Amino acid sequence: MKKKNNHLIIGTSERIFNIVMNILGVIITIVCLYPIYYVLIASFSRPYYVDNGDVLFRIIGFTVDAYKRAFSRDGLFMAYGNTIFYTLVGLLFNMFFTTTMAYALSKKRLAWRKGLTLFVVFTMWFNAGVIPTYLNFRDFGLIDSRLSILLGFSINAYNLIILKSFFEQVPDSMEEAAFMDGASNMRIFGQIYLPLSTPALATVSLMYAVNRWNAFFWPMNLITSDEKLPLQVYLKKMIVDGFAGGEESVILTQSSTWSQTTMIYAVIIIAIIPMLIAYPFIQKYFKTGITLGANKG
Repeated sequence: MKKKNNHLIIGTSERIFNIVMNILGVIITIVCLYPIYYVLIASFSRPYYVDNGDVLFRIIGFTVDAYKRAFSRDGLFMAYGNTIFYTLVGLLFNMFFTTTMAYALSKKRLAWRKGLTLFVVFTMWFNAGVIPTYLNFRDFGLIDSRLSILLGFSINAYNLIILKSFFEQVPDSMEEAAFMDGASNMRIFGQIYLPLSTPALATVSLMYAVNRWNAFFWPMNLITSDEKLPLQVYLKKMIVDGFAGGEESVILTQSSTWSQTTMIYAVIIIAIIPMLIAYPFIQKYFKTGITLGANKG
């Protein structure tokens, strides 16, 4: 790459590299988005054509009966409400514990700071495993308790490191000036660090919210009451119950307007809509939060 008259001149090899990267980017985008697109068009298509493999790129036999059946199922709205509760309240737990711990670890005056940071990073590669973790929940009396979902997964080490690195970039002079004015640590944290960290906070919040919304494994193992189940576990029960009840063996005709499969597709679309709506509003902060939080100033 050369510079001439304040304009960058891109060489042939760099042009080829950019073209190849753009093509790969388009292919990867299609591979990632097509499953969602397929589920969407299949949920609005007649099940006869879905099962025959005719539905690939467009809706065939448009119908909304799969959505009508999905909304008429017992427990769907309760599961949806549980997921919203776990996501919103759980996000508050996540951000409170993560931001406060990240702020503390970003201060060089903290005793045993390096050791505590190493301990946090250690958990990114090593953990106790599924059975010991489950036994911990059991011994604390958190089985079939909403607190097991809200408190048990309050801090993610990766997100903590992002915020810690971001907080370390705030100039020490701002904190020193605030201390001289008589500000406490909590006031400095709330009125200086948090407002200056909006991109990182938005990025980490999005990560936590997506994880909360899509949580499946631990809610399935920790929650036993149907009235406390989140949407993802409810969807799993729909699939298992459908096969166990022989609903998939029903003979479909061209006049059939819904089936167990298309109804499951409809619930999947219903489940991902909130994240699809929220992402565009946070996306502008996402890249900034990742790049700034990943580099120590």
